[in-house]
Amino acid sequence: MHQNLAVLRRGPGDPTFRTDPDGTIWRGSRTPEGPVTLRLRQGPGGNGSTVHAAAWGPGAAWVLDSVPTLLGAADDPTGFAPVHRPLADLHRQRQHWRVVRTGLVMEALVPAIIEQKVTGQEALAGFRALVHRFGERAPGPGADRRLWVQPGPERLRTIPSWEWLRMHIDPARSRAVVRAARVATSLERTVGLPGTEVDRRLRSVPGVGVWTSAEVRFRAHGDADAVSFGDYHVAKNVGWALTGEAVDDDGLAELLEPYRPHRYRVQRLVELAGVHRPRRGPRMAPRTHLPGYGAG
Repeated sequence: MHQNLAVLRRGPGDPTFRTDPDGTIWRGSRTPEGPVTLRLRQGPGGNGSTVHAAAWGPGAAWVLDSVPTLLGAADDPTGFAPVHRPLADLHRQRQHWRVVRTGLVMEALVPAIIEQKVTGQEALAGFRALVHRFGERAPGPGADRRLWVQPGPERLRTIPSWEWLRMHIDPARSRAVVRAARVATSLERTVGLPGTEVDRRLRSVPGVGVWTSAEVRFRAHGDADAVSFGDYHVAKNVGWALTGEAVDDDGLAELLEPYRPHRYRVQRLVELAGVHRPRRGPRMAPRTHLPGYGAG
């Protein structure tokens, strides 16, 4: 359960995702029926064979119905046959891992846009600020655990430009979020469509490119072929894991071609294993020149 759902957590300070010391997972989400607190608790032995789910709020029935697909029940790894020895080892070590599907497009899209072309520190801080300022407390016992729910499309559309700047989210990204919020209903209807069609519709929103589309599809749609091309680390790390050499996006596309329609499966197995190329240079520093930086 935990390795499946880890991809949904936006950093250790994600206000919409909490983990208790005993491993119980809490999520605050906005479903088509309204906000919800979801609690997932693994059965005895922690082997993932049994998961106990409970939910509170207007979206409780909806989210409980979605728990099996959220945990990866709809994922079909049939045909995935690693041709690189290191990948075969990673797959064997995590043979029970599955691609999740939340069915919630905006929940995945908003933080993905905020994460575009900035450091992880900036992205996570911006997302936390957005949720705390414009989201709401999760219903039921979620509030006792300081659990939050992301702001809905209606609220996103009304946030003034200066408030985005106070959250250190520049105009390019804030405009993309607002544009997506304006067509949120249509985007939510992409769940269940073929991956190529989902990609086309997501990328029809100005400010949503190949990387952002993939980040949404493997979370909200359960797309096992959605690769994060354009990521600062993914191509280099996957290349290093499979061949011992870092590659660029073109090299990544060539390496992953034999794995269609399971290319994201390769990316995620490498991420879960923590395999990455040696990092010899300094890390990218957060930007301090943005309008409003340091305010609020």
